[in-house]
Parts: sequence; structure tokens; C-alpha cells
Amino acid sequence: QVQLVESGGGLVQAGGSLRLSCAASGSISSINVMAWYRQAPGKQRELVAAISRGGSTNSADSVKGRFTISRDNAKNTVYLQMNSLKPEDTAVYYCKTTLLGHDYWGQGTQVTVSS
Repeated sequence: QVQLVESGGGLVQAGGSLRLSCAASGSISSINVMAWYRQAPGKQRELVAAISRGGSTNSADSVKGRFTISRDNAKNTVYLQMNSLKPEDTAVYYCKTTLLGHDYWGQGTQVTVSS
């Protein structure tokens, strides 16, 4: 079992920044990849960025150059630094990991970017 708790969402003006955090607890020693997803109203959930335990990353084209995913293995926490935010980044952001074939999701944190 893995528990994921996100924090750091909020309301920000276009061009601003936010940093999301996702703290993992439970059976986390075998976790490799942790990822951030987002879901805007009326849209499908989409991958934003992912990071392996070793630090390899990938991100969606829509956020490249603006968002940075990082990880502190000692704190079992993954971060998403979001800069130059746009109104189209407005969504609920979810942390996700997979362990032994089972997907674990956090409860989500709302990010709202005003124009």
C-alpha cells in the first residue's frame, strides 16, 4: 500500500509560479517512477511529467521549458515547479505511482491560473 498526499495548489495570475509537492508513505522502498498528471474540466487526465528514482525525467510538450519535476528520495517527495503559468494550465493536478502493477493516486490539488 502506498499513500500519496499532494499540496501546493492555489490561485495564481498568468505568468506566475507555483510549486506542488507530493509526499509518499507506506511501502515505498520499491517505488521507481513517480509522475504528475492533470485533469481540466471536460478533458481527459493527461501526463504532465514523470521522474524515475535515478532522476531520469520526461514531460509533456505543452509544459517543456516551464515545468520542472524533481524528487527527494530521502524525503519520499516529488515536486513540480511550475513557472510561466498559463490559463490553460488550470486543472486538478494528481500525483501517481505504480507498485507491483497497482496504480496509486493522490487526492489531487487544484491549480487555477487567471488571465
